[in-house]
Amino acid sequence: MSIFMPQLSPTDIIVRHAFPLEAGRIQQLYGLLVSNPDVQVRPEDIAALSVDKAALFVCVANSIVVATALVCLCANVMFRTQPFAVVENVVVDPAWRGQGVGSKLFSFLETFCRARDCSKIMLLSTSVREDAHRFFAHVGYDSLAKRGFVKYRSQFSEIT
Repeated sequence: MSIFMPQLSPTDIIVRHAFPLEAGRIQQLYGLLVSNPDVQVRPEDIAALSVDKAALFVCVANSIVVATALVCLCANVMFRTQPFAVVENVVVDPAWRGQGVGSKLFSFLETFCRARDCSKIMLLSTSVREDAHRFFAHVGYDSLAKRGFVKYRSQFSEIT
């Protein structure tokens, strides 16, 4: 459910950890991202996230959750114990796009990852989401530096 709101200033947008009671709204946002009836966001799953390994963030504007992103911290032995981050499930409600919500969210994610000494932040985006790709490039992500590959569970080999 999108709600149109007047133009915001960056100070009107709050980025913070998601609360378990926001599971329903986050599930609505995920519905804007993918049309998969199996998507289920449960309060207990949000509560169980370990800040050492993952964090679910939301942007709040006018007391409404208008965006979300998940950050997973991955251990990496290549640079001793310095982790890298993977950002997943980024979605900004279409009614709030173009008002600085996504930029503020990604600035917060970078601050979060810098504080945890991450060597890099990676993300994948569905190949047809060209508006999202332009936004990711706008906030400094390089789509030519690496090439992403995905294999979904339904495609996993059977153990024989």
